[in-house]
Amino acid sequence: MSDAASVGAPRRADLDALYRTFPSAFDKDIDHLDDHCRAFIARSPFLVLATVGEGGACDASPKGGPPGFVQVLDDHHLAWGDLSGNNRLDSFRNLGTHDGVGLLFLIPGLDETLRVNGRAVVTDEPAVLDACVTEGRRAKTAVHVRVEQAFVHCAKAFRRSALWEPDRWPPLDGLPSAACMLMDHAGVHDVPEQAAVDSLEENYRETMWVPGGDLA
Repeated sequence: MSDAASVGAPRRADLDALYRTFPSAFDKDIDHLDDHCRAFIARSPFLVLATVGEGGACDASPKGGPPGFVQVLDDHHLAWGDLSGNNRLDSFRNLGTHDGVGLLFLIPGLDETLRVNGRAVVTDEPAVLDACVTEGRRAKTAVHVRVEQAFVHCAKAFRRSALWEPDRWPPLDGLPSAACMLMDHAGVHDVPEQAAVDSLEENYRETMWVPGGDLA
């Protein structure tokens, strides 16, 4: 296998020659959240947040909640409150360096996705936190995004992957548990796997709805 660092990136002219162009793929871009975007976001329980930090290091982080946990504040702004995660704060630290973000909204069972790109900050502005209360819980911080681009992405990736078709999902037989993977990656070898599984599930139960930064 070749070393990725030794593979030259295609010049832009090469890409333009290799790929078909569809003007309609760009014509669909809008610079705000219209009624269609609002309806999509209101039904979405999950998104992927992409950020870039110092030196160009990138991160993609899952964000989830009940449908509508992301609030559209107006035609050009949206936000969501931060609930408990792993407290690595990769996305938040990146936003302190570079405010560009890419969001990918998903709705279970729907093959098309909504992409939103813009600029974001982590805020503790009371009015934003009040607007982002989720399941009766008010977060300590929220991600506030100024929308610069929004468009519906085609269904091909989801249809190729059959993501929403359970009868085509790969079997999990032989796949190590998440707890086992975590222990191996962290170099922890003195804890029984079942104890690690139980501890992980207990953490999920106790911190699922805790505002980010708080203890259970």
